[in-house]
Amino acid sequence: MEQAVNDSVGGPPLRKIIHVDMDAFYASVEQRDRPELRGVPLAVGGGGPRGVVAAASYEARKFGVRSAMAGAAARRRCPELVFVSPRFEAYRAVSAQIRAIFESCTPHVEPLSLDEAYLDVTDAAPAHGGATAIAKAIRARIREDTGLTASAGVSYNKFLAKLASDHHKPDGLCVITPAKGPAFVASIPVSRFHGVGPVTAAKMKRLGIETGADLLARSLPWLECHFGSSAPYYFDLARAVCHRPVRAHRERKSLGAEDTFGEDYRTEADLLPQLHRIAGIVWERAAPRGVRGRTVTLKIKYADFTLNTRARTLPAPVRDQDELFAVGAALLRAELPPPRGIRLLGLTLSKLGDDAELAEPIAPELPLL
Repeated sequence: MEQAVNDSVGGPPLRKIIHVDMDAFYASVEQRDRPELRGVPLAVGGGGPRGVVAAASYEARKFGVRSAMAGAAARRRCPELVFVSPRFEAYRAVSAQIRAIFESCTPHVEPLSLDEAYLDVTDAAPAHGGATAIAKAIRARIREDTGLTASAGVSYNKFLAKLASDHHKPDGLCVITPAKGPAFVASIPVSRFHGVGPVTAAKMKRLGIETGADLLARSLPWLECHFGSSAPYYFDLARAVCHRPVRAHRERKSLGAEDTFGEDYRTEADLLPQLHRIAGIVWERAAPRGVRGRTVTLKIKYADFTLNTRARTLPAPVRDQDELFAVGAALLRAELPPPRGIRLLGLTLSKLGDDAELAEPIAPELPLL
């Protein structure tokens, strides 16, 4: 692979990209720290009527338990499922260890979340025996330093590297060379393609496109007719082409938190304390990193699961937690009394300023469980 990756194929020189994805990260941390949970079906999250699964162990996944599944539905699939509350500080600490391992190999690291990242090792590969050798060394160090396992994909672009990391999970390594890239893509369901969400995948299926091979058979004009401006992207993916660079300093576009309540609320007296708590979570994430934003967005989910959002953009960045709460409270009061009970509130801070560059990844905006 190493020689082939240095060649050009009708375009710029090919890169050497690694995608590393921790295996069932939150659940694995819990099983590592609590030996009695090893080998049992485990869910991190809330198991009550309003709870949500944030992560599931591989033992639980055998029963069809998945992240973002309602806790009650997860229990129906696996009556022996054990729920534990999330410990985000513990997950951030492990993530920092993993990030240090990445950065000891290359400065070109693009974190996607606490548990996965892209690494561009094009420049570092010659001194370390190649990209595959670096991926093997990273996985070994993660196991040694954290006691956890990671899967890795190695290829000549980000699209293929991400597909590869998922191919031999858990605790696997997959290498896709330029010679194998097109055939590999042809065999993969389009629903697994990065950038093809459930709605687009369903549309493609209606049009007879279920695999990369099906997508490859469609012309660019045909794709433009059905998918508009996204057509060139899909056209390239079918040919195992992806020009997206690894961005070591991705701009953070927004930051927020939300919570699903144990019961529906209707009154200002019940809702404002919940909103104040959520504003505190957002500010705890923002303040230490110097993140400031001008737009505050309130998210409301009613008892019938309908969603409503309201936003306000300020002339200057939000100064402190009190101002964040005050803006959110004003948006909420404009919706009171609600037409139905409210089961969820969320606050998001966006239009972040230039000082929002982060030294480390922020925890994903999962529901507060």
